Amino acid sequence: MVISLIGYMGCGKSHISKILSEKIDFKLIDLDKEISKRNKLTIPEIFEKKGEIYFRKLERETLEEILASEENVVLSLGGGTPVYYNNMEIINHNSKSIFLRASVSTLVERLSKQKEKRPLIANISDEDLPEFIAKHLFERNQFYSKAQFTVGTDAREPEDIVNEIIEKL
Repeated sequence: MVISLIGYMGCGKSHISKILSEKIDFKLIDLDKEISKRNKLTIPEIFEKKGEIYFRKLERETLEEILASEENVVLSLGGGTPVYYNNMEIINHNSKSIFLRASVSTLVERLSKQKEKRPLIANISDEDLPEFIAKHLFERNQFYSKAQFTVGTDAREPEDIVNEIIEKL
């Protein structure tokens, strides 16, 4: 079985996927890290050297390979992965999808501390960040909301979130 965690950057996918995979003894795969490892480049380097279209193609190919796997996997997806091609349909068809939902205020609080590590928001001022996230989240929610399950992450302990995911599955 593959369990796919989706949601906006800062919602907790990396942290929750690590705890979940350990608790249920599944292999952990972070899609962006897997793409980086296979291409021997960081995601920002792939974007810079080859462009976003090339990255999205790599992302799709890697996603399909992982979803076709016979292994038990917790898969942490990039925030944009569900938005491109028909990725969300493939994710739902080949895995159990969990949308980790966080409010704009929670995302702003978390992401404002990590801007230098996030190319998408690195050059956005702190005062413009809430509007940027709100707009981006609005555009992406139509894809995220197609997940089979939704789990809220605002003001919750990671262990509680993981337990709710296990209950839903």
